[in-house]
Amino acid sequence: MGDVEQLDVVLVKAGRTKIRYPAEPLSDDGTRITVRAAWASEGVRDFGFVRFEPGDVFTEHYWRDRWYAVKEVRDSRGALKGWYCDITRPAEVSAGEIVVEDLDLDLWRSADGTDVLRLDEDEFEASGLAATDPAAAAAALAALDELELRAREGGFTALLT
Repeated sequence: MGDVEQLDVVLVKAGRTKIRYPAEPLSDDGTRITVRAAWASEGVRDFGFVRFEPGDVFTEHYWRDRWYAVKEVRDSRGALKGWYCDITRPAEVSAGEIVVEDLDLDLWRSADGTDVLRLDEDEFEASGLAATDPAAAAAALAALDELELRAREGGFTALLT
């Protein structure tokens, strides 16, 4: 991908940086940028339906024109765990970083497609986005509905090819 050997992924929430981590750029077609990153947090995060842990590798897809990011999660041996999808404002890509604003909503799709879970709808409601930025709230909910439909009925992995 040109001369860029590393990008920082910056996840912003409520105006503050939630997490920043290094990622290896894989491709950028001008609309979608794809990077690879190791699990960036300390220790294990057990969601009940999946565990993210040291050694996990995330192939992350960000769009400049869509309200979500899709992260393929594999364990240290390369076995697919599934896809974690963040509902975000469209990605802003600049020199050395990808910045996305997390809008609280998430979707999980298991590797075999049998589990499709809408996550953090309570956090989204509590965020007050529907009152402060109704257009963004509507775009976020539409993005979650689109991803859920793709995850349940097909067309999900076509997003990533």
